[in-house]
Amino acid sequence: MLNKKTLEDLQVRGQRVLVRCDFNVPMDEERNITDDRRITSSLPTIQYLIDNGAKVVLMSHLGRPKGKPNSELSLEPVANRLSQLLDREVTFAKDDRVVSEDVEKIISSMKPGDVVLLENTRFRKEEQENADEFAEELASLGDLYINDAFGTSHRAHASNVGISNQLPSAIGYLIQKEINVMGKALENPERPFVAILGGAKVSDKIGVIENLLDKVDTILIGGGMAYTFLRAQGHEVGTSILEEDKLDLARGLLESAEKKGVKFLLPVDITIAKEFKNDTDFKVVAIDEIPKDMMGMDSGTETIKIFSKEIEDAGTVVWNGPMGVFEMENFKKGTEAIAKAMAESKAVSIVGGGDSASAVEKAGYGEKMTHISTGGGASLEFLEGKSLPGIAAIDDR
Repeated sequence: MLNKKTLEDLQVRGQRVLVRCDFNVPMDEERNITDDRRITSSLPTIQYLIDNGAKVVLMSHLGRPKGKPNSELSLEPVANRLSQLLDREVTFAKDDRVVSEDVEKIISSMKPGDVVLLENTRFRKEEQENADEFAEELASLGDLYINDAFGTSHRAHASNVGISNQLPSAIGYLIQKEINVMGKALENPERPFVAILGGAKVSDKIGVIENLLDKVDTILIGGGMAYTFLRAQGHEVGTSILEEDKLDLARGLLESAEKKGVKFLLPVDITIAKEFKNDTDFKVVAIDEIPKDMMGMDSGTETIKIFSKEIEDAGTVVWNGPMGVFEMENFKKGTEAIAKAMAESKAVSIVGGGDSASAVEKAGYGEKMTHISTGGGASLEFLEGKSLPGIAAIDDR
């Protein structure tokens, strides 16, 4: 799919291999990791390097420390979890500067098969500035560089783009899988090809819709963004989330779909509520019966049936964005129904990271999907057809 060097194109034995992972995992107040999927996704690359006698130096960001050290965003819990998963000690190079003489000493004493994890790269403001000096400091710790952090590949930072200019580079197994699965879906899908788009705003998904209109057979629209399309068609949407300034754009997308022969399905009924909270009065109404003082919170019963049938008949399904306020117990039915229909369908099923991924995991359908992307923003930009800087910077074959 992509003419970039991969892990196996590099001679790693005895070499210090710097690997950019995406260990940006959720933690509770006691700093216990509550979902380690991003860590387990990086294991095939790390294990390959261990098995092939590399000295493995891992780096990642966590949260948004805004370029300053913050003990609550230290990667130490990740080092502990990695030690358990790999069944070997992962040395945590605890240093707020990320690179220092002490860290250099730790790395110079590594033996083949050893694993070290550096501190949160975003403790340095130069990371997000993609500053050359920080990229050079990081590069001084390694002989080779692997990018396996798909989730941050849409950002040009020192630890993915800057460092690629300093060392021979390749992509890891996780990025390879992301590109192969999603790339094949976009370029050569099993048909019918159905895209499901949800989430709050049309503006977040304009590029995705435009790109997919040339590729898919059917688009299903749910979540908050549906109300802008419904309003564009002349429906009353009450106090539902609405992007007034995107109505013309929504009309244009609907017309474009019609011209291209793409089935563009919007909700036919909605679960509406008085207030934006779980314990409020709610009911299901047809889309032309939304009162002025109520708001849409989830898909309705008929919409769920129609959308589920489209998924059942599909050859490929790509989903990005929830169908309602799925964090609230009373308004998660639409989102869970999509997850269930995809899990039960025979289609190639791809979930595009972010909220959709966490909804699928929460509902217990993770194992049933062909692929759950580890990158929210990155998978969106990939679906838009954009080049991702963190991947573009890697050496060509």
